[in-house]
Amino acid sequence: MTPVYHDIFLEHDTGAHPENAQRLKVLQPLPLTDLIDGEPFLRLVHHETYIQHVRNICQQGGGHLDPDTVVSRRSYEAAVSAVAATIMASRSQGFAVVRPPGHHAHPDHASGFCLFNNIAIAAQDLVRQGKKVLVFDFDGHLGDGTQRYFYGTDQVMYWSLHQFPAFPHGGDEDQIGEGRGKGFTINVPLPPGSGDDIFFKAVEHIMPVARAFGPDVVAVSAGFDACQHDPLLDLRLSASAFYKIGKILRNNFDNVFAALEGGYNTEALPSCFNNFLRGMNGQDIFHAERPTDSRMQVIEEFDLRLSNLERNLAPYWKI
Repeated sequence: MTPVYHDIFLEHDTGAHPENAQRLKVLQPLPLTDLIDGEPFLRLVHHETYIQHVRNICQQGGGHLDPDTVVSRRSYEAAVSAVAATIMASRSQGFAVVRPPGHHAHPDHASGFCLFNNIAIAAQDLVRQGKKVLVFDFDGHLGDGTQRYFYGTDQVMYWSLHQFPAFPHGGDEDQIGEGRGKGFTINVPLPPGSGDDIFFKAVEHIMPVARAFGPDVVAVSAGFDACQHDPLLDLRLSASAFYKIGKILRNNFDNVFAALEGGYNTEALPSCFNNFLRGMNGQDIFHAERPTDSRMQVIEEFDLRLSNLERNLAPYWKI
């Protein structure tokens, strides 16, 4: 897995916002990629009126698309390029190291720092080629935009592990899809204070379902805000956990690509990012950190939710 990156992502100027250019600057050096045009892919997921709205706001110098999501003059170009990089990553088993992130973006509106849904667009591009896609989202927030778009399909399985409760205030174990898509959305709500032990118990329990789905491609929403040092959430994953995530994906699936989502502690982000990348590539760990354990009260809450989830999925999968 190799990075797909361009300096245009630094031109999405958000000022002192938590999602700022420093997030990518601390990951340098990254090789520059000649990107394709991402604009033709936007309409796979997003409405024309919304695309025009984002373009117009940026052409006027920027502003807020919602209370949390700020744009500048070059943000539209950066967001279109993030889509392009993710499409390219999907064709090369690469890692789109991009901003703005994407998994909160809905077809008709921005949300949670996200303009266009990079992973959803790349997944839908694969679906129209006849591929089955597993979206594995380990960002600490639910990717509500991705979930919403694929909620009624059986061609994409959306599997998210995220803090609950937390923004965007959804993603409990009862949300498993609708219509043909029932059983193809898997939300694993992690109580605040969840550490490595809980996270990997969840992965162990749900991985057989993901494998039974039989995806042709795995699309990873790679957010690093579940790290114990991140300021926006109360999860407690160690940096080493992201190395283990990469290894698990490498050992279970043949065709995997990723796109960067969250991760807002710029001191911890390089270790988390490089650990995941090295785990995916079968290399030695970049920075080892002692695995984290959860308090008993947190474990008991998680076990109850996991039991509920398994009961909800039992009519659709052997679990």
